[in-house]
Amino acid sequence: MNATLPRRLLAEGLGSALLLAVVVGSGIMAESLSGGNTGLALLANALATGAGLYALILTFGPVSGAHFNPAVSLFEALRGRMAWSHAAAYAGMQAIGAVLGVWLAHAMFARPLWQLSAHVRTGGAQWLAETVATAGLLLVIASTTRHRRDSTPAAVATYITAAYWFTASTAFANPAVTLARALTDSFAGIRPQDAPGFVLAQLGGVLVAAAVARVLFDDRPGGMRLSG
Repeated sequence: MNATLPRRLLAEGLGSALLLAVVVGSGIMAESLSGGNTGLALLANALATGAGLYALILTFGPVSGAHFNPAVSLFEALRGRMAWSHAAAYAGMQAIGAVLGVWLAHAMFARPLWQLSAHVRTGGAQWLAETVATAGLLLVIASTTRHRRDSTPAAVATYITAAYWFTASTAFANPAVTLARALTDSFAGIRPQDAPGFVLAQLGGVLVAAAVARVLFDDRPGGMRLSG
């Protein structure tokens, strides 16, 4: 991964935008076709998200590492594998791209671009779920990039697909995704007032993952990235 920082930031922004277009767009489609069957809608949303994430990691990984997630960038910085200034720049582009991706999904389905979600997602169980989902995601990344790098895209995509179902929160596991999904009053949304609790739980997951990775993998600085 030898791309310049501007190219890496462009890749992070585009990848984040397309990821949110997948998450929100597939949620809108699933809800409209499921006939009120929430389980079927969630299954379709989870499968589309996992498939899209796999393709996006393969596409943008060689350029930027395909973080698409401030939690991943923070994790890299905590491990000494990314400059803090670069992690902050990544997070900014991820957030901008995520918001643009939500608006793109709205435009594709002829929905109003500006929306605020009314979908309630709060409480201790969901916060715990977000901590678990985020920590698990980061441990998958830490292990596979160390031991089985070529399997990382598939491992990340399948973990997120599974986490849609085994967590009470449906595994946002991403602060940029969380904030952007507050701007869609669709199947994938979260009320703006509920987003800060999710983000704090996700940051807790980063700290848990960093501590566990140090113990399990004797984690040392050395160049983790998702692909490439």
